[in-house]
Amino acid sequence: MRCTKLLSVAFFCFCFNACKPKEEPKPIAYGSNAAAGKYYDIRGLKMYCEVYGEGEPLLIIHGNGGSIKDFSNNIPYFSKKYKVIIADSRAQGKSADTGDSLTYEMMADDYAALLTAIKVDSANVIGWSDGGINGLLLAMRHPEKVKKLAVTGANLQPDTTAVPQEIWDLFKPDFDKIKAKANKSADDKKQWKLLRLLTEQPHILTSDLGKIACPTLVIGGDHDVIREEHTMLIYHSIPKAYLWILPNSGHSTPVFYSEIFNSTVNDFFVKPYRIIKGADRLN
Repeated sequence: MRCTKLLSVAFFCFCFNACKPKEEPKPIAYGSNAAAGKYYDIRGLKMYCEVYGEGEPLLIIHGNGGSIKDFSNNIPYFSKKYKVIIADSRAQGKSADTGDSLTYEMMADDYAALLTAIKVDSANVIGWSDGGINGLLLAMRHPEKVKKLAVTGANLQPDTTAVPQEIWDLFKPDFDKIKAKANKSADDKKQWKLLRLLTEQPHILTSDLGKIACPTLVIGGDHDVIREEHTMLIYHSIPKAYLWILPNSGHSTPVFYSEIFNSTVNDFFVKPYRIIKGADRLN
């Protein structure tokens, strides 16, 4: 009798646990994940970086005022195939920087030093917006560090040849407001530094783009804040370049079109570059 009761209890417990709904795993807090994050002493800066997955290294670089979490729709996909290295750029996210100056060249050099610190000789690179500018400069200044490069929403100049006047007009009230309180607090100073970066830089010559040796995928939305003809200029100036213009897309291609962005960029990374120029290389 006692044995029968014990079996009944055991059967009840088994059924209860089997029928109990399983708890969903907690989503990873990209950008605030202590298990994957670490600070690196880089060129006078404590640069915050998170690493996910294993395999061929892939460096991902965010845009102006952004952080690691901006790629929450992309890290899960790429970390299944690559060792994803993603950091908060200088003066952004958790990578605090008290200096007055900030340039894209400075940040490109930071990323080269970060790869060295992680003991990565070279990596595939994805850059969005300002991250795309950093990616271009990284490939120009440290060519040995970049295997293949994919940039979306990048520009070469801070003027109307790259960004339409109506965008600058929309931007001006915020510019004036931040400028007026630029020295009132540390946060105001940081915002002003990033805003100046956005409005005064970069200054990249098309002749310098010709020095980029790695295969490069140049991406833009057909309704991007970057003019289509400017994206085309970048494409035409890089010797081993591919072009992808997303239809019905704005500036945030990795966010709102994450699935097709992830698969297309991965396809670019895994396929060999075809040397023959012209339509044949797209097959």
